[in-house]
Amino acid sequence: MDWLLQNITSITWQMAVMWVIGGALIYCAIKKDMEPTLLLPMGLGAILVNLPEWGALKELQILYDAGIATELFPLLLFIGIGAMIDFGPLLSNPKMLLCGAAAQFGIFFTLSLARLLGFSLQDAASIAIIGAADGPTSIFVAQYFNTQYIGAIIVAAYSYMALVPIVQPPCIRLVTTKKDRLMKMEYNPANISRTTRILFPIFVTFIAGIAAPKSVALVGFLMFGNLLRECLVLDSLSETAQKVLANLISLLLGLSVAPVMTADKFLTLNTIMILALGLVAFCFDTIGGVLFVKVLNIFLKKKINPMVGAAGISAFPMSSRVVHKMGLKEDPQNFLLMHAAGANVAGQIASVIAGGMIISLIPLG
Repeated sequence: MDWLLQNITSITWQMAVMWVIGGALIYCAIKKDMEPTLLLPMGLGAILVNLPEWGALKELQILYDAGIATELFPLLLFIGIGAMIDFGPLLSNPKMLLCGAAAQFGIFFTLSLARLLGFSLQDAASIAIIGAADGPTSIFVAQYFNTQYIGAIIVAAYSYMALVPIVQPPCIRLVTTKKDRLMKMEYNPANISRTTRILFPIFVTFIAGIAAPKSVALVGFLMFGNLLRECLVLDSLSETAQKVLANLISLLLGLSVAPVMTADKFLTLNTIMILALGLVAFCFDTIGGVLFVKVLNIFLKKKINPMVGAAGISAFPMSSRVVHKMGLKEDPQNFLLMHAAGANVAGQIASVIAGGMIISLIPLG
């Protein structure tokens, strides 16, 4: 019984707080169905590594070293994401690429804000990439800069991705009028040839390699997944990448982040600041995308509903669904889903290129 008493007396209030945080993540995963394949193992891992004598820290550290320290898990996850994406709506309306680019504004705004709050340039860049609304990109960039805040960054990135239906609508309403939200758009999908669909991921990888060479790993794995989907000769591999691979890597990713969620690393003032900065990044991504479309409409004959600009973030397909539902709420005949999906998949490309640009422009500390 001495060992039991010793373990009980070694429990600190910080460990108890981490158990509550882990429990909250598990609750959100199970009860609210918020990114369950990631938040459930992440919540369990947060509890395991904060048990007396560090619980399962040693075993989970092996997983961290194998999957996150080597950046293997985020890259493999990109294959699954790429296999899920249909670039048809974007290829039918290529100007949606501009919406995807504009919706990355939050990244660079948050980078400046984080520097003003005293974070190093490398840590600020790692925090700012939360605004990419892309978990694998956030992990890849944070690990590249070897930031000590990677646990808080991953929790913030995936939590806000899950909260897109809550975060985005108030931001959209803030910078749009009812007239803006009522704007209808005709959808006339072009007949995209199979050759075009196959060449597109290859072309994007080539252009990204020239414009932002350090984004090639991110873009290349994403586009390889899409090529599996579009070539039509590897259907079984495409289906495996979309379902088995993506879910398995998400589960391992959630467990492997646990070693950086120990109480001494996670329960700091900087963690609270990072969570706040992540919210700022998401809000300004949304606002930046909407305002860009409003400016773009000055020069366009066929106007774009400004809400579509908000779908330019990488959170696919949640953001496009949010915009579609908001359009239907204003007018049951206002169907914006395919237009928003075009901007949404453009945001997926733009986010990984933005991550590559951050890596290219900011030197290692």
